[in-house]
Amino acid sequence: MESATRTLSEAASKQLLTTHGVTTVPGIVVPTASEAALRADDLDYPVVVKLCGAAIAHKTERGLVRLGLADADAVRDAATELLARARPEDGPVELLVMPMVKGSRELIAGLHTDRQFGPCVMLGIGGVFAEAIHDVQFRLVPITPVDAAEMIEGLRTQALLGAFRGEPPVDREALAEILLGLSRTAESDPDIVSVDLNPLVVVDGIPLAVDALVEVRVGAP
Repeated sequence: MESATRTLSEAASKQLLTTHGVTTVPGIVVPTASEAALRADDLDYPVVVKLCGAAIAHKTERGLVRLGLADADAVRDAATELLARARPEDGPVELLVMPMVKGSRELIAGLHTDRQFGPCVMLGIGGVFAEAIHDVQFRLVPITPVDAAEMIEGLRTQALLGAFRGEPPVDREALAEILLGLSRTAESDPDIVSVDLNPLVVVDGIPLAVDALVEVRVGAP
């Protein structure tokens, strides 16, 4: 019988992953729309506002993300609307304010627990190409720097990792460090069931985890 699981909020997931070397897009967590507008001024506009909570796993599908907000008034309006969309079953919610990052390439990465072999690190091509080409690599935890390099080199769509549309090549060392960070995350706590970094947006060659979701067994701290 499989044990029950729960997800950490995006903010908590990113905080956990950052401690193990996974590069994420940082954000500011606030409880109210007024504070979201105030704290957004600490970031470079445009910004993104998300409704965040441990029971909210699929923000985009529920329309709980607002992109490209150009000033504090837009942040306040968006945050007010998002708080109004919260459901009773969402439990406690908060607002996550983040700088908006853009890139023409997306990757996906994460952890998956195989029933037979245990935790595996995953890397693949993301974005609009993900379902069409299904280009994915897996390695069992723990992985080494050699394993991480082989995962990157094993992707069939190498053209997307080189110089692309005026952007520099993907920084393979930075990408490898994310994969190694995922491995360290799995090694740190056997109660971690899965991690989803989707998307990893490539910005000036550097892969950044825009969204992150960590799933743990119920009862885990």
